[in-house]
Amino acid sequence: MPAAFNGAVAKRWVATRYGDLDGLELQEVELPAPGPGEVTISVRAAGMNPADYKRVLQGTDTSALPHPVGFEVAGELTALGEGTEIASGRGSIGDRVLAFRISGGYASAVTVPAKDVFALPDALDFPEGANLLLAGCTAAEMLHVTGARAGETILVHGASGAVGVSVLQQARQLGVTVIGTAGEHNLDVVRRFGGEAVTYGPGLADRVREAAPEGVAAALDTVGTDEAVDVSLELVADRSRIVTVAAPARAKQDGFRAIGGAMPESAAYRDRVRADLIAMAGRGDLVVPMARTFPLDQGREALDLLQSQHPGGKLALIP
Repeated sequence: MPAAFNGAVAKRWVATRYGDLDGLELQEVELPAPGPGEVTISVRAAGMNPADYKRVLQGTDTSALPHPVGFEVAGELTALGEGTEIASGRGSIGDRVLAFRISGGYASAVTVPAKDVFALPDALDFPEGANLLLAGCTAAEMLHVTGARAGETILVHGASGAVGVSVLQQARQLGVTVIGTAGEHNLDVVRRFGGEAVTYGPGLADRVREAAPEGVAAALDTVGTDEAVDVSLELVADRSRIVTVAAPARAKQDGFRAIGGAMPESAAYRDRVRADLIAMAGRGDLVVPMARTFPLDQGREALDLLQSQHPGGKLALIP
């Protein structure tokens, strides 16, 4: 039995059915001891992402039920499997860590593959660490597949959201200028993170042209509206430089790229960039704006706010 493991019972949120959030239940489960290549984490914060409720609402594989919810956490190591190191090297009981991509993060404790666990930089608290990587890896891949490079100007739809804010910060490190769309009340968020803000709505293409008279080299869509897609197609001639994470049907129809964490190529890229993003955050070059935290037992209420699409920053569940 690995040191410091006490066979504890953990609480975790699971979906007992798909199609609505009413089927979510907070259950007690026996926490498995970590074997070789695994570690156990006492969760101090569970990150929350739209992918969490989308999986519950859109899931179809009933054989996977009850389905644990949540892809990323931050907390403290409580046990390591024999001969196991975490992804960033070594690891000791009590170390502060973050983990992504895992299953069942909405929990008080998790036993997960050590390859998905990294040391948490001192610059980040637990809620920030728990919300760094899903949005950050998505943003990194969007910049990667569109080939954004120094000196270019790109268009980002939904630049005030979690992925958009990460794109803004990562683009700045690359020397890329961002024109970012947002609602009137979120324009200051775009500006705060270095983008030139424009409001979405009728006349968007003209406002982008005014903001970037030399044109935009690429378009990154995080919202999936027809307006976002239509404006991207109007302003970017090379469809290989248009990407969406929210409108896969339009991407297939109109011949541009859609990416997602469930796609093997996307998953492989996102896994590769995790350590780089953590290092960036540790230097203070990538921050995670937090809006609110909730106790773990208020998971449904937190998801209701997240689903409203106006949380004003990232959310976390605190066991």
